[in-house]
Amino acid sequence: MTQYIGILTAGGDSPGLNAAIRGVGKTGQNVYGMQIIGFRDGFRGLMENRTVALNSAALSGILTIGGTILGTSRDKPQKMPIGNKTMDMTEVMLETYRNHHLDVLVCLGGGGTAKNAYHLMQHGLNIITLPKTIDNDVAMTDVTFGFDTALTIATEAIDRLHSTAHSHHRIIVVEVMGHNTGWLALGAGIAGGADVILIPEIPYNIERVAGSIRQRVREGKAFSIVAVSEGAVPDDLRAKMDKVLKNGKGKKAKAELAALEAERMNSTQRLTQQLEQLTGLESRVTILGHVQRGGIPSAADRLLATRLGAACARYIHEERFGIMVAARGDSTEAVPLEQVVGKRKTVPLDHPWIETARSLGVSLGD
Repeated sequence: MTQYIGILTAGGDSPGLNAAIRGVGKTGQNVYGMQIIGFRDGFRGLMENRTVALNSAALSGILTIGGTILGTSRDKPQKMPIGNKTMDMTEVMLETYRNHHLDVLVCLGGGGTAKNAYHLMQHGLNIITLPKTIDNDVAMTDVTFGFDTALTIATEAIDRLHSTAHSHHRIIVVEVMGHNTGWLALGAGIAGGADVILIPEIPYNIERVAGSIRQRVREGKAFSIVAVSEGAVPDDLRAKMDKVLKNGKGKKAKAELAALEAERMNSTQRLTQQLEQLTGLESRVTILGHVQRGGIPSAADRLLATRLGAACARYIHEERFGIMVAARGDSTEAVPLEQVVGKRKTVPLDHPWIETARSLGVSLGD
């Protein structure tokens, strides 16, 4: 019997999404004779029943296109903004699923998408997810598609900033995406030859960072590149946050934590100012922002997303639902979704990239 497949993309856009859609669609059609539709703008499109037929013509020519042809949103099934209210639209989505006679809903996204997909799974839907995010922080997979492209973009930016830092004898602070994990800043920092790399997993001491830069000056190196994750935090601020989390309760604690989080979001600007004061070197900050998520996906991301998509179609044919299609070396693995939800893959403190950075003399701020 023909299997009917629904696909949506949710959360932030990421290079490789269209390659994954194409991988699911072409394999499903060519090998298994599946019928496939896409829902526009994530879970909101599922709620509003806004669809597009993902036939051969729709899948043609999308491999190299950035973003997602389906559109995306961060809306949650159980907390959907409707006018000036927030409503639980889970039952509406279940009805849409049933009306299209779907055998499975494929959700492409990161940790938040996995949570939302798992919510629908608990309400009876057959679900499969594919791990997408430039942060590379989805649990239980070797790597996520989108990471390699973002890593390349961030590395190229650091490469280009070297010439300005060297010419003007400056400190250049480069803020890289990564609110909770440091994979992107760490990888780009090593690949781009940064002198200091600051990541959320290792709270930094500003005096030690400045000390490492002053030591470079004594060695005749009158410039420095600092690669910093947007979520990197100084050790004193981390101590305050941990104290509130441990001892605080109620509205007051919530307000204190929100204030500390706001301070954390501005920490890169403060870091740049402090380094100028402590080292005497002119310091400038460059925030890469969303440029890291845009443009043509790299060959590695196209390959990864395509093979995960093709494997997804195979798992659907085998009726293996309630899973995430994880990358395992050159192969894939069907990981139960409950093992993924609520977890985040952070950089282990003994990771080879950490050891490599330290062996090169890179300061990690600790």
